[in-house]
Amino acid sequence: MVEIPESTAELAAVLEEPVDLNFQLPDPEDEDIQEYDFQQLVDNAWRVCDRFDLQTEIWRGRILRVVRDREKKGGDGRGTGFLNWLKSREISKSQAYSLIELANSADTLLAEGKLNPDAIRNFSKRAFVETAKSAPEVQQLVSDKAQQGDRITRREVKQLADEWTAMSSELLPDEVKEKASAGTMPARYLAPLVKEMEKLPELHLKPLQEEVAANPDVDTVKQTTSDARFLAKYLDAAAQVQAIQHSSLDMELALQEALRLDCLNTAADLVKQASVLEQSVGKLYTTWKRLSSLSDRLYVDTGASTPHLRSLLNCLDRLTNDVIEVPLDETGEQIVRLKLMVDT
Repeated sequence: MVEIPESTAELAAVLEEPVDLNFQLPDPEDEDIQEYDFQQLVDNAWRVCDRFDLQTEIWRGRILRVVRDREKKGGDGRGTGFLNWLKSREISKSQAYSLIELANSADTLLAEGKLNPDAIRNFSKRAFVETAKSAPEVQQLVSDKAQQGDRITRREVKQLADEWTAMSSELLPDEVKEKASAGTMPARYLAPLVKEMEKLPELHLKPLQEEVAANPDVDTVKQTTSDARFLAKYLDAAAQVQAIQHSSLDMELALQEALRLDCLNTAADLVKQASVLEQSVGKLYTTWKRLSSLSDRLYVDTGASTPHLRSLLNCLDRLTNDVIEVPLDETGEQIVRLKLMVDT
């Protein structure tokens, strides 16, 4: 890694030195160059840009962190100085904190000894960000690869993360883990299954585990992943629907019937849409009350001298009355009427 200049003058001198990225790119119309050689040349140039971009972003994050922390110590307590600093450099607040997060991740990996400074050059920018977001065990696996000189892209990070997820999860049967370990079951199919199974209560895990153990193949894993996803949606939505909570319905028996008829997807979507509708009705009522209150206030504040404001209120009557009218098309031929009746 580049050392930080100790003085402002040294820093200015470094910044004044242009970075030479004058690559000798191949001529795209040169028919004498082989495709393999062409790809190698452009790939090498791309890697240099990627490396330069990553190291620049890390240092930008460190600079932003210093400016922010300085403002916290001696500023007005609201971060105004830091925001003004960002504004003068046309940097959004979200961009700034994204860079700071990247710098924090880099410093953490370096401080914990998981990564040496020279190994950073082996990462693409996106791969480094993905590594920083990964579990500590995955970070170690990726760092080991980078320190061995391997080129690390997002694909390598995802592959290692999937392998770790598959082999470390206690939710997968041994039959599947053995196939994954032998390389006959790609980890990229198992990681999504684990993530979906983690959302389910233990009661619903056993049938899925038994199915995968009995048929440890890719098609079964894919189908089980789909079933687990819909099952999680079903259970989550059912817990939020008040119409279900306030009834004597046995959701487990309904679930068993949906599974028996192979219509879990439809049942899950049905319950999900019921939850969305209930939430929409609640939001509709709140908005209607607010609109009615504002209409009443404006009516009190207006009179004969404000005919246009009174016309505005008259136009909105169809939305502030007990019966709400909303046209479904521009012609107004199709109209939805909703009558709000609130029990107090």
